Amino acid sequence: MGRDPARRRGLTVRTRLLAAMLALTALALGFAGATAYLLTHRQVDERIDADLVESADELRTLAASGVDPVTGLPFSSPEEVVVAAIQLEVPARNEGVLGLRTGKRPLVTQQEVEVQLQDDPELVAAVTPLVDGDRVLLRTVRTATADYRALVAPVRALPGTAGAAPSAAPAALVLAYDRGAEHAETQAVFRGYAVVALAALVVAAVVGWLLAGRLLRPIRTLAHTAQQIGESDLSARIPETGNDDLTQLTRAVNAMLDRLEGSFESQRRLLDDVGHELRTPLTIVRGHLELLDPTDPADTAETRDLALDELDRMHRLVDDLVTLATVGQPGFVRPAPVELGRLTDDVLDKARTLGARTWLVDSRTDARTLADGQRLTQAWLQLAANAVKFSAPGSVVAIGSRTTPDGAHVRLWVRDEGVGIAPGDLGRVFERFARGEHDGARRDGAGLGLAIVAAIAHEHGGEVTVESAPGQGSTFTVVVPVLPVPDADPPASSRRPPAVPPPPPPPDGRTAP
Repeated sequence: MGRDPARRRGLTVRTRLLAAMLALTALALGFAGATAYLLTHRQVDERIDADLVESADELRTLAASGVDPVTGLPFSSPEEVVVAAIQLEVPARNEGVLGLRTGKRPLVTQQEVEVQLQDDPELVAAVTPLVDGDRVLLRTVRTATADYRALVAPVRALPGTAGAAPSAAPAALVLAYDRGAEHAETQAVFRGYAVVALAALVVAAVVGWLLAGRLLRPIRTLAHTAQQIGESDLSARIPETGNDDLTQLTRAVNAMLDRLEGSFESQRRLLDDVGHELRTPLTIVRGHLELLDPTDPADTAETRDLALDELDRMHRLVDDLVTLATVGQPGFVRPAPVELGRLTDDVLDKARTLGARTWLVDSRTDARTLADGQRLTQAWLQLAANAVKFSAPGSVVAIGSRTTPDGAHVRLWVRDEGVGIAPGDLGRVFERFARGEHDGARRDGAGLGLAIVAAIAHEHGGEVTVESAPGQGSTFTVVVPVLPVPDADPPASSRRPPAVPPPPPPPDGRTAP
């Protein structure tokens, strides 16, 4: 009860990680142990065979000498050679020695040996038929008593004895190792290895569990933080510790949360402002309709004009919101070669229709760049409309374009002699729905025009700035980078940017952005 449902449905990442680590460790230990065991087992068998072959060589040397080193007399039969070899042989641990004669009891050593070959009738019966052979043989013989590696060396098959005493009965020397006893030591070692490996797995499991918990702690914190994040609270953040991959993941998630919080906050403000902006004209229209006297033609006409004016304002607001909604999406800015001098002339021609002002050109650049001519025209005309809106008829409104001294940027500006902007409003004039106040009167409009200008500048990789003083006017400047124009592109002068119509004038005859 109370456990995380995700934990109940399946193994946690910590458990799966630990299981994978233990499986790989067990596989590595098992493979290493099995490989070492097989190699050691093979080395033991090779050592047994080498020892038996060495004993066969010694018997061959003894037979070739023809003289019994104990009595000093020459050998008179194969049996004497076998007896001498048994007396001289010193069996190793887990090794036995035996002499066989046709039709007679086996010859045994008087020394103390661990393996009494004569006590295993199955072994004696298995090697007796080889006494009459003419070759020295190595055989593996398995009986109920033991698993033997045996050497059978018929004496008459040895050099120097083939023609001696042909009437004598054949004899053979038999040497055999108990392979099971020889391998028992190796098996004991690897049983100890298995115990140590198991203990190592247990230690690895404990250490791995603690280490995995420590390494995965940021992920658990991330999950806990994600569960705490709700629609009303996006302020939770993950603590950043260390400088590893998980820390980088934590920083990335925190940065994502910052962006989400900013986006949600922006959306919340947008919805609040849009609701307020749309509620005002709707309230005005509803109030006038409620008070309308249908029998009074003048009242009806006046109410109709007011309703249409408010609907026009709502339409402009929706258009501005649609424009801002496309910011950052592919296609919002479509770069193409633009002649900035020609663009300056076109903007001046279109701006003259915005209001009865003294229109001037402060400066005109002939630079070319890759930019969206339509969007730059839209931003420039919006600044011109603002200048007309907050300046007196007949006052100077000037536009201009100039490249920076290093040629890396171009400056597009609009200068007016209007009412200016209060110092406290300069920092937020480019925010959505931000409208300043001057001389106690709130400026009309939705407050989206300058936000659109800022968005167009930023999408071009530039910025927009403002210099203003109350009562002296304002200068808005769009700064965008100058990008090289490919020579293959046709000149921008042959492609005049489509006209961007100015905003419709309000009912009182003034021109609004």
